[in-house]
Amino acid sequence: MKPRTKQPTRPIHVTLPIKMLEDFDATLRYNQSRSKKIALLINDYMNGDGALVRETNRRQLLRAICNRSDTDETLRTLLLQILSQSS
Repeated sequence: MKPRTKQPTRPIHVTLPIKMLEDFDATLRYNQSRSKKIALLINDYMNGDGALVRETNRRQLLRAICNRSDTDETLRTLLLQILSQSS
């Protein structure tokens, strides 16, 4: 028997570009739910988390910090060195 969810859900219809949906689906593992992932993304957005840090690997995090406009040149140089060594 399937366990009941504690929060009621409602199906919605959204229109997305095909390429975006294909790229999104490519990020999912075989046992992940598209609906759950979209709900998680919306929840994180609503809570101001924006990027999903918990699902971002170290290299992506370093690259994101490096690309921020408020990152000083010393830190950017160090991050670029670390990134070049880990390729």
